[in-house]
Amino acid sequence: MACVVQTDFAWPDVAIERTVIEAAGHRLIAGPSSHASAAEIEALIAAHNPQAIMTCWAQVSAAAIASPSDLRIVQRIGVGLDNIAVPAASARGAWVANVPDYCVGEVADHAVALLLDWARGTVSFDRSVKAGAWNPAAARLRRVADLTVGIVGVGRIGTATAQRLLAFGCRVLGTSPSGRGSVGIEMMTLDALLAASDVVIIHAPLTDASHHLIDAGRIAAMKPGACLINVSRGPLVDTAALLAALDSGHLSGAGLDVVEGEPEPPRALVDRADVVVTPHIAFSSEASLAELRRRSAEEVVRVLAGDAPQFPCNIPGLSQ
Repeated sequence: MACVVQTDFAWPDVAIERTVIEAAGHRLIAGPSSHASAAEIEALIAAHNPQAIMTCWAQVSAAAIASPSDLRIVQRIGVGLDNIAVPAASARGAWVANVPDYCVGEVADHAVALLLDWARGTVSFDRSVKAGAWNPAAARLRRVADLTVGIVGVGRIGTATAQRLLAFGCRVLGTSPSGRGSVGIEMMTLDALLAASDVVIIHAPLTDASHHLIDAGRIAAMKPGACLINVSRGPLVDTAALLAALDSGHLSGAGLDVVEGEPEPPRALVDRADVVVTPHIAFSSEASLAELRRRSAEEVVRVLAGDAPQFPCNIPGLSQ
């Protein structure tokens, strides 16, 4: 019997994870559903000496990874790896794995929903009507089919977003490290994409190199009146630069599912009428969460049985 520590969870319980782990003969220890510090996670892991760690949002530090005597896998219950000390896991011979494709449709839908709200004003007009106003003459709306939309990061989710926007009749531009896209996407450099797009949607991973990828210089390169949408990670966007561009009118709005500083994002940004914010839920649906939790637990069971994970994110034993 192996011990599996689940550091945290963003749903009501860990019943799905427990069912999969215990059916394989292992034991699951669940951490808190509320935010815990890196030090608290380190203490939790040290107390239970697990062979596997599953983590949702919690920081799994190098110290946490060094603590267990026989750690075999750190499983991200999600896609991004910015909360896991991946090099530390690789150095000690443990796998790091994720579930990269469980929420492709949900995140693409959410990005398009934020775009449609900017174009059609649904949130702002709902607020004004509920406040007692009825003023259709105030509408300054956009024809969605006339928009040029730039997608930063044409991977699984970026491609799904592009497919939805092409169905609306939009011109879709894309950029990615590989330079490869799919049918209907015009691939180009990031600078060219920013200059040509009415809406820029970020679907890029957060790494050291991509921190503040969209900074003051790149925001200045965007079209006057453009909209910025981020459904990836908050620190991809320089918040101060975004605020300055909104204050000056260079950008007409932003749609953010992720914000630098979450879960306590800066009120100066999220309280603005020209910014629509959701609390990092683009990945979420009843179906996607059930799939994510089951597949994460199955990946852990697979590794504990001596097999490689289906979606490895590192090479154990190789410093990265």
